[in-house]
Amino acid sequence: MSAIRVGVIGASGYTGLELIKILVQHPRFKLSYLANTEGNISLDELHPSFKNVCEMQVQKVDIDDVASSCELVFLALPHKTAMEFVKPLLAMGLKVVDLSADYRLSLEAYEEFYTPHTDKENLERAVYGLPEMFREKIKDATLVANPGCFPTSALLGLLPFMSKRVANTPIIIDAKTGVSGAGKKLNDVTHFVNVNDNLFAYNPLSHRHAPEIAQKLGVSFDEVNFVPHLVPVTRGMISSIYIQVQKDIDAFSILEEFYKDEPFVRISKNPVDMKNVAGTNFCDIYVKQSKSSSEKSDILFISSAIDNLLRGASSQAVVNANIMMGLCQKTGIPTIAYVP
Repeated sequence: MSAIRVGVIGASGYTGLELIKILVQHPRFKLSYLANTEGNISLDELHPSFKNVCEMQVQKVDIDDVASSCELVFLALPHKTAMEFVKPLLAMGLKVVDLSADYRLSLEAYEEFYTPHTDKENLERAVYGLPEMFREKIKDATLVANPGCFPTSALLGLLPFMSKRVANTPIIIDAKTGVSGAGKKLNDVTHFVNVNDNLFAYNPLSHRHAPEIAQKLGVSFDEVNFVPHLVPVTRGMISSIYIQVQKDIDAFSILEEFYKDEPFVRISKNPVDMKNVAGTNFCDIYVKQSKSSSEKSDILFISSAIDNLLRGASSQAVVNANIMMGLCQKTGIPTIAYVP
C-alpha cells in the first residue's frame, strides 16, 4: 500500500511538535513537508528532541511546494493566519485539517469573538472534527476544523446527557488546563514565577471557547457558564461539569451505552485524572448522580479528562486525517499514557 504524503505548516509550536511526533511514526502517512514562517532550519535544530530521529528541513511556507509535496496538510497556525492558507490549498486539490479556530464557528460567532473572516465560502464547507459527533461527514470532507481543547473535553462529557437535560437550566463547566495550552510564546501570565504554586481563573464567563461549546450542543450562549483555570502542570485538562437532568435516570448506563463503540472514550467508575490520559488520544469520563430535593430533576457531576495537546489538538487532528483518507481511525494514534 502506497504512503500518503502529508505536511505540517506551523512546525515551531507545541501542537506542530506533537503532530510531527505522531507522523514520523505513522505507518501510512509519510511526512513530506514541514514549514514555518522563516524556514531555513532543520527539524532537530528547531526541536532538539528530534536529533538522530528526524532531521528533515523546515521550509519557509510556499504554497506551490506544499501542493507538489502533499495530499493532506495540517495547519498548526494561529487563528486569522490559518485562513490565509486554506483557500489556496483547497483550490490546489489538497485536503486540510486546520487546528486553529478559523473554521469552527458560525460567521457571526467567529467575528464576534475573534476577527473578521476572509474565507466565508470555505467556512460553510468545513466539517467540525469531533469524530464522535461527525465521523460520517469527516469521511467526505476536504476541510476539517479541529476542535478546541476545552470544547473537546466539555462536549464529550455533555453529549450523552443532553437529551435528558432539563431545558433552559444552566450548564456549568469548571475546567483546568496545563500551561502548554497557552502556547509557546512567553508572557507574564505563563511566566514560571506566576504559575508555579498557583491556580487562577482567566476570562471567566467570557472565554471564546464557550460559543464553540454552545453551538455544538445546540443551545444558546447564555446557557453555557464556562470558567477555565490555569494550573501549574505542563499538559493535561480536566473539566468538572454540572447539569440538571430528568429525575431517576441511570446516568452511568447512559454514558456506557453512548460510547460503547468509541475506541478513544473510556468510561470510569472512579473520578478521573489527567495523568492517565497524558500522551494519549483518550478522553476518560466519570459521572456521579446526586439525588436533589426537587421532584423533577437530579444534578449530574461529569468529570472529563484529556491531554490538551493531543486529544485537545494534535492526535485528534491525525484521527481526523485518518478518517478523511479512508484509514482506520486508530492508525498511528498514541494510546500509552505518560505514567508515572
